[in-house]
Amino acid sequence: QTKTGIALLYDEVSENAYDIRLKLTKEVLTIQKQDVVCVSGSDHSANHRTVTLRRQPVGGLGLSIKGGAEHKVPVVISKIFKDQAAEQTGMLFIGDAIIQVNGINVESATHEEVVHLLRNAGDEVTITVQYLREAPSFLKLPLGSPGPSSDHSSGTSSPLFDSGLHLNGNSTNTAPSSPSSPIANEPKYEKRWLDTLSVPLLMARISRYKTGTDKLRSNAFEVLALDGVSTGILQFYTAQESADWLRAMSTNISDLTLQNMKMANKCCSPSDQVIHMGWVNERLEGTDSSQLYKFKFLALKGSSFYIFSTPPVSTLDWVRAEKIYNLCEVLFKIHKLWLADDCWLQANLYLGIHQDFDLEDQRPYCFSVMVGHGKSHYFNVELGSELAVWEKSFQRAIFLEVQRTGSKTYMCSWQGDTLCFTVDFALGFTCFDSKTKNVLWRFKFSQLKGSSDDGKTRVKLLFQNLDTKQIETKELEFQDLTAVLHCIHSFIAAKVASVDPVFIDSQSIARKYMYSN
Repeated sequence: QTKTGIALLYDEVSENAYDIRLKLTKEVLTIQKQDVVCVSGSDHSANHRTVTLRRQPVGGLGLSIKGGAEHKVPVVISKIFKDQAAEQTGMLFIGDAIIQVNGINVESATHEEVVHLLRNAGDEVTITVQYLREAPSFLKLPLGSPGPSSDHSSGTSSPLFDSGLHLNGNSTNTAPSSPSSPIANEPKYEKRWLDTLSVPLLMARISRYKTGTDKLRSNAFEVLALDGVSTGILQFYTAQESADWLRAMSTNISDLTLQNMKMANKCCSPSDQVIHMGWVNERLEGTDSSQLYKFKFLALKGSSFYIFSTPPVSTLDWVRAEKIYNLCEVLFKIHKLWLADDCWLQANLYLGIHQDFDLEDQRPYCFSVMVGHGKSHYFNVELGSELAVWEKSFQRAIFLEVQRTGSKTYMCSWQGDTLCFTVDFALGFTCFDSKTKNVLWRFKFSQLKGSSDDGKTRVKLLFQNLDTKQIETKELEFQDLTAVLHCIHSFIAAKVASVDPVFIDSQSIARKYMYSN
């Protein structure tokens, strides 16, 4: 998507916001700020412009001002009136900060002091100005120039209201003065949007939250490039604008990620393809129980689920992941998604495996990935559509790995005997003696009617005998019971998907709610 629009750049230190223009292309987000540039003639003033205004009998100086040192902002030109003195110079613009009046420095002057100086400066007033690229939004300066032709300011001057200087002031000359006009060889100026920062979107990430917290920024977010360069806090005037920009940027980032995956997959074998990858936030539990989130980059590739602190750029980076898990032994679970009627939906997508999570954080679009030894990772994404993509991608990656692997065998024991337990995509469950290889029992997936475990190492599997129709209980003990239970779940789900794909899709909570809303 390509998109252009006006937004604010919020400074968290000063708590001021500044007008900017955003330009979004397929690959780059560019931030522009307004500035006054010399378009013809020579300019030796290092961004300062010195202009002489001739006060007119009707219209005065033809401008209004706002701001002042008492509000920690310079005095700036807030209005320029059409066909009057300030406009006729062609060198003054809304947003110009006044630096000097008749040689007197006013950078630290209050609003009233500058008003008094300008009104009592005589018929000819020489002012030095510099365009204020970061004019705080509370000054409410119009982005266009010149300003409105009529003045709505009150009789008393205020730093946050326009003080009109289009009146005569204290003029000693009652004869009409010649208009303020640019001299032929003087430089000419225009106000333009200039590029100040370009952020590449490839592998970029977006955050709507204050760093590491659950505090959601109101109609605002930050975009961070792969190299860590930040746009700063981009603030929008309405929730709809914020949502539109967030979706547009996310779409472009996703499209670039997809292109990158296709390029990477050309160098990988068919059994080692990247299924999906992207940024998420991982919740980390601190020692003081305070919740802290950190950016993590996840990837589903070949037989593995990877967790990175930074995206893999080269083939060597794949072995440098923080964590690598076998896809057959993980379990994807959606915890939260945000519905149209502003309520949480808590979701449990699996049966027979129970784990409690502290879900008191305020972030929507949460999922966890449970791994071996009862451990898990808890993640959050920015958009519901991202949650649906992760759900579908995990499902696809796990099913492909099950079909590629065909079977998984685990060492186990019961009553002192060392046994082997195999989960096979075609045959179901088989248990055999690890030494003699004699098969002790075998059941199809359809014969598994239930299970229970002690949450540690032991599990009871309940199978129905096809001949007697009786339930047979098989007890086994595993070193990593969680991994085995996840593997059983993965194989059964893959088996069901191979027989009835529509059933699996119908169980997708994220897709059902995201796309219907």
